[in-house]
Amino acid sequence: MEKLLSRFLEYVKIDTQSNPKSNTTPSTDKQWNLAKKLVTELHQIGMTEVTIDENAYIMATLPSNTEKEVPTIGFIAHFDTSPDFSGFNVRPKVIENYDGKDIVLNTTRNIVLSPDYFEDLRQYKGQTLITTDGTTLLGADDKAGVTEIITAMEYLIQHPEIEHGKIRIGFTPDEEIGRGAHKFDVSKFGAEWAYTMDGSQVGELEYENFNAAGATISIKGKSVHPGYAKNKMINAITLANTYLSLLPQNEVPEKTTGREGFFHVHHIEGTIENAQIDLIIRDHDLEHFNARKELLNAIANKLNAEFKEKVIGVEIKDQYRNMREKVEPVFHIVSIAEEAMQEVGITPIIKPIRGGTDGSQLSFMGLPCPNIFAGGHNFHGKYEYVPLESMQKAVEVIVKICELTARNRSKDE
Repeated sequence: MEKLLSRFLEYVKIDTQSNPKSNTTPSTDKQWNLAKKLVTELHQIGMTEVTIDENAYIMATLPSNTEKEVPTIGFIAHFDTSPDFSGFNVRPKVIENYDGKDIVLNTTRNIVLSPDYFEDLRQYKGQTLITTDGTTLLGADDKAGVTEIITAMEYLIQHPEIEHGKIRIGFTPDEEIGRGAHKFDVSKFGAEWAYTMDGSQVGELEYENFNAAGATISIKGKSVHPGYAKNKMINAITLANTYLSLLPQNEVPEKTTGREGFFHVHHIEGTIENAQIDLIIRDHDLEHFNARKELLNAIANKLNAEFKEKVIGVEIKDQYRNMREKVEPVFHIVSIAEEAMQEVGITPIIKPIRGGTDGSQLSFMGLPCPNIFAGGHNFHGKYEYVPLESMQKAVEVIVKICELTARNRSKDE
């Protein structure tokens, strides 16, 4: 695991934070720093057909080593990190033989990673944890996935006795701002199916995710001197509060779980004359998802009718859909991943993603793409960590999927 660790530590120290306000791809120039390093490394380990395009999308091939007709499969990860928290000057800490107690990330700022709050920590007692120093995120999302894919390919190259078909790998920019698959060339990639290595705890296997949309609620008020405002003033801030009060109060991220959908207000600003609410809509069920969008318009219509003029406008933009629709017809690709986990001693945790993934967009672009754990926890913040042993298991799962794909095709024949 020494090479796995050193490779991961190298990657996370390179700042690759993406920027949602940028119109370029990649959205930040600094993503090129890691992208170019990855291209060099892929050549070094012996991959073929290594390419990087003008938008920093990387692809490479591990050629088949069998005469059998085996489907071409792929593995995909993203190398950008979230704009939600700093990715500059990441100083990872390596905690060997974790004792199950509090980890002091930063003494000066009294930042502590505690199992009393983050209960998942307890299952990794005795393992090696990689954490932040409390001032940045770590970048396990998704540099752990990148590390695991490259390490697995290197292992297969060094162990030609493991029979496998043609394997394609892809690394993308800008996943954290929802654009990771936007310029991914599915035809060029040329795989029948693929797996994103972008899940969390060891064992996660996901093939369904939220249907997603973003909404902007624009509110137009009227400013009148408060001493003479009766029946004349329309306070946009007050109206924004009224609008929010008409949303289901328990259907928010902090009060939902599993397949329960929600509305999530992530930004609000305003004056008396103008206010704006930005929120996201999420639901696994397409019918419920559409009903949520209709509710936003219904509330606006109700308030507009009360004021007898259009004081509220609603703009909704769909973002991605539930990939279950595209994966279920080829469910054997999930079964292969499940079998691979079992063969390397992992109990699969099959559950819906309470979020999105490049795999969702790719599935609707013609590349069915379930999501597999990369091992990290507490993404997008200073408490992010990843157990080294989980990363090693992810490598073993990738290798085993390649092996099983060839083996299962042999059984079919």
